[in-house]
Parts: sequence; structure tokens; C-alpha cells
Amino acid sequence: MVATAGQNKPKTLSIVLSRRMLVTLLCGFSSGMPLWVLYQLVPAWLRDNGVDLKTIGLFALVGLPYNWKFLWSPLFDAWLPASPAGVRSRWGRRRGWALITQIACLLSIAALALLAPTDSTATLFPVIALVALASASQDIVLDAYRRELLPDRELGLGNAIFVNAYRLSSLVPGSLALILADHVAWNVVFLVVAGFMLVGVATTLWMPETEAHPQPARTLTAAVFEPLRAFVSARGGRTTVALLAFLLLYKLGDSMATALATPFYLDMGFTKTEIGTIVKFSSLWASVTGATLGGLLMLRIGIHRALWLFGFVQLGSILGFALLAEVGADITPLWKLGSSDGVVVTVGHATLAAVVVFEYFGVGLGTAALVAFMARATDRRHTATQLALLTSLAALPRTFANATTGWIIESTGWTAFFLICAAIAVPGMLLLPMVAPWNDDPTLRAEDDSLNAA
Repeated sequence: MVATAGQNKPKTLSIVLSRRMLVTLLCGFSSGMPLWVLYQLVPAWLRDNGVDLKTIGLFALVGLPYNWKFLWSPLFDAWLPASPAGVRSRWGRRRGWALITQIACLLSIAALALLAPTDSTATLFPVIALVALASASQDIVLDAYRRELLPDRELGLGNAIFVNAYRLSSLVPGSLALILADHVAWNVVFLVVAGFMLVGVATTLWMPETEAHPQPARTLTAAVFEPLRAFVSARGGRTTVALLAFLLLYKLGDSMATALATPFYLDMGFTKTEIGTIVKFSSLWASVTGATLGGLLMLRIGIHRALWLFGFVQLGSILGFALLAEVGADITPLWKLGSSDGVVVTVGHATLAAVVVFEYFGVGLGTAALVAFMARATDRRHTATQLALLTSLAALPRTFANATTGWIIESTGWTAFFLICAAIAVPGMLLLPMVAPWNDDPTLRAEDDSLNAA
């Protein structure tokens, strides 16, 4: 007798508290740590030691491995890591590569403790670039591992937990490390931060191996082109083109709207203190809340319907920026916090907080759904290659936004710019019937083979 879908679905709480979700949480922390070292800690280290802004800006080039990681991702699908006799069979493909990349991250971050910011760029750049390369490679492996570990129905929640842990890991390089730097030498700071990579190493030693495709590729050509051929043949040329276009367009309007958010707040008349207290705090926790709620909802409604509903939330949040552009830093008092000499909350403050919370809540929802959708679109035989390509493609809108938004704003003004961003968000939504039909979601079908096997 075949069980019904309802009988097959575990209770939500048992899924949330499962070993799979704990592994996903810890992998998210390990994956995010090196990125925030590059984007938050290294610039602070350089600037604190008197390095000029032009030189610091050049170090942004170390982010290129994250955009081009698909170029070497076939290595992680096709071959087991080189190892002494007996180790290969013990660790497997995903855990073996994860351990190598995590140790590389730990050692390269620790190596920064041996350098001085006054060293030449030729000395600093290779070490910082090695952190980026090891970090991007770890992302490839852990993304593939997560796809193979989670049943399709749990991809939404699992990816939401991963994204949240990824974001929250920024508190180590971006907060704890900076506080430590006021009390101890920078070389000690880098050693402490490098030590947090032991979380990833310990997780890899503990987590189970997944072997979705135990047979290695026989040739380099097969390793590179077979995943691409399999991706196209699984859905046909027309649907493939629509899916790739969807990945480019779904968050394009949202990416453009937030590309120059801080200059926008300054232009509206908000002080740097107001931006630091209201915006930075609200954005982190709103996005974490959005991703968490989005993951839980996807257990109930599936990934396809989530993309529809969360897409409309994203669209509405862009229009919130247009409202803020009209209200600005309106100083009309609304209420007072504290005693008679407490902080006065104005119309501008309230509008800013509401718009930021709504926007980043939508960012959390949309990101969780899109990452889950990309993971499910991959073939388990070629997870690392296909997922690296899809995530790299989905990241392209950020580059496009940074390159064009300033020119558009100068030409149109802020309010019109946000209305344009809202219009740009529509084409991605129009592709949903083709790539994610409302009533045809594999995660909601009667039988989930993954869960039955478990």
C-alpha cells in the first residue's frame, strides 16, 4: 500500500531539529566566515594602518573567484581529492574536498597575521587572493553537499538556515574582530578569527558523506561538458533559456534598488548615526527573519508558490523606497522614547525603519526561495558544476546594478529611479508560469522518493 503525501511528511519541528538542519547551519557559518574576512575585516585592517583608499579599493578584485568559481567547479564533481591510501574511501568526495578547502581557509587567514599592512601589494595580494580562492572553493563544495544532503521538500528550509548562518557569521570578522582590535594586536585578531574555521573542520569530520555520483569522470572534456549537456537535455532548449533568464531577472530590480542605498539615505537627509543605528541593525535581523519564515513556509507551500508570493513582496518593497524618497528625513515628531530628554522619533525615522525592515524582510524571503530553486534545478550527478554556474549567473545582477544605477539616478532622480526598478522586477515575475508553475511543484507531489528512502 502506498502512503499518502500527508502521511509521508514529517512534522515541521522534527525537520527543523534534524541532524541535516544542524549540519546545514554549521556549514553556512563556515562558508560565510572567509567572505566577511575579505569584505569587512581586511579593509578595516588596512585603513586602520594608514593604507590609502585607492589601494584598499584595488583589493576588491579578490572577489573575482566568487563570480568565476564555475570555471573550476567540475574538479569537485569529477575527481576525488588526492589522498594517502585508505583516506579516500573514508572521507569521500564532498567531505574530502570540504576538509581541504576549510584547512586552506584557516591557514590563509592565519597567514595574514604574519604580514604587515605596510607591505607591498605584491606581498599582500597573493595571500588575500588565496583566502578568496579557498573560500569560493569551499562554497562550491558545501553548496553541492547541501543539495545532496537535503530531500527536495526540505531545500527551502535548509537553504534559508544556510543563508542565515552565512549572514550571521559576519558578526565574527565584522564585530568581534573589530572590538578585539581595540585591545590586542592585529596579528592576534587574525589568529583568533582563523580559529573560528575550526567550526567548519569539526562539522566536516562529523557530518555524513553523500555519494550521489560515485563514478569519476574519465576525461576533462566529460567533466566540463557533460554537466552542461545534462542540464539542457533535462528540460529542453527553450525552458533552459527561460530558466537562465529568470535567474538573471528575478532579483534584478531589487538588486538595483539597494545598490546605492547608503548614498540614498544620506541624500534624503539622514545622519550617519541614524543610518548606522536604524538601517544596519534593522536590515540584518529583518533579512534573517524573512529567510527563516520563508524556509518554514516553503515546507508548506513548496518552492514554486514561494517564488510567486515572495516575488510580489520584493516588488512591493521596492515601491517602499519610492515612498521614502518622497518623505525623506521628515522631522515631524511622532513619539518620544524615554524621559523628557529622550530620543524623539520623527516621521522620517519611522518611515526609514519601516521601509528598511520591509525591504530586507523581502530580501530574506526571495533569497531563500531562489537559492532553493537553483539547488533543486541541478542534477545530483553534477551538483557542484551546475550549482556553481547557476549561483554565479544569479550574482551577475549585482555587477550590473553597481555599474548603471548612478547614471540612472543622475538622469531621473531617486523617486523615478525606484519606479524604474519596480518595473524591471516585472519581467522576472512574468517568467514564473514557464519555470515555476503555481500548480506544478515537484516538492508537493504525492510521493517524495527522498523522504521515503529516509
